[in-house]
This record gives sequence, C-alpha cells and structure tokens, in this order.
Amino acid sequence: MIDLAQTTILAAEESGDGGLELLLPATPELIAGIIAFALVFFFIRLWAMPAINESLENRQKAIGGQMEEAEKAKAEAERLRAEYEAQLAEAQAEKNRIIEAARAEADTVKADVIAKAEAQAAEILDKARADAAAEKARVMADAQREVANLTVDLAEKVVGSNLDRQTQLGLVERYIAELER
Repeated sequence: MIDLAQTTILAAEESGDGGLELLLPATPELIAGIIAFALVFFFIRLWAMPAINESLENRQKAIGGQMEEAEKAKAEAERLRAEYEAQLAEAQAEKNRIIEAARAEADTVKADVIAKAEAQAAEILDKARADAAAEKARVMADAQREVANLTVDLAEKVVGSNLDRQTQLGLVERYIAELER
C-alpha cells in the first residue's frame, strides 16, 4: 500500500501540473477538517469521556460488589454445608444410639421372656410331677383295695366259709403297709 501511494505521488509530480491536489485536499478544507476534528474531540473529551469513565467505574464497582456478594454467598454455602454435615453426623450418631438401645432392650425382653418361660415350664413340670405322684398314690390305693378285696375273696373261697370281711381287710392292709416300709 505504501508502494501504491509513493507511485501515485511520483506520477503526480511528473505530470507537471501539480497533480498533488488530487491526493491532498485543498488547504482551506484541510484546515476546516482539522478544526472540526478538534472541536468534536474537545466536546467528546469534555462530555462523553467523563460519562463513559463514570459508567466504566460504576460497572467496575457493580462487578466488585457482585464478586463480594458471590464470595459471601460462597462462604455462607460452605457454612451451611458444614452445618448440614454436622447435623447429619449427629443424626447418624443418634440413630446408632437408638439402635443400640433397642438391641439392649430387646436382649432384656428376650431374657425376661426366657426366664418367664423357664419358670412356667418348671411350674408345669412340678405340677405334672405332683399330679403324677397324686395319681400314683391314688392308683396304689385303688390297687391296695383291689388286692385286699381279692385276697379276702380268695381266702373265703379257700376256707370255704365267710370270714369277717372287715377284719380280713384290716389284716391285708397292715401286711401291704409293712411291705411298703
């Protein structure tokens, strides 16, 4: 591009009639353009630049405030997370304590139930033994009476005469009592 501009300037100089005016504007236009540019630059610098700078500063402050708020929110979130984790750990410990208490209580209830069942079983066994002993005594008494009656009946048949039944029963019962001793 520089070559093109140099070539154009050289060509204008060679033409002899001052073709330089084609490339450069006329001097009054050039001065008017420079003055217009200076005025626009002055007014932009006077009014627009402070507004732009103020806008940029406000934006920086807003971004800084947002960053601070984000940091605060992050710190608050971390605090809440730590608090939540602490509550979760506490709940876990409470759950474990309740489970252990329930197990201990279940073991106690189990032991009580087993003890009561064993006591009831012992009672039932003792009652069954007492019932069996009473039944045995009743059966033995019945058997003794039956043996006594059979003995008297047999003695009557052998002797052939009627013996005093009460006397004979008393004798047989005494004899059986002596055998039991």
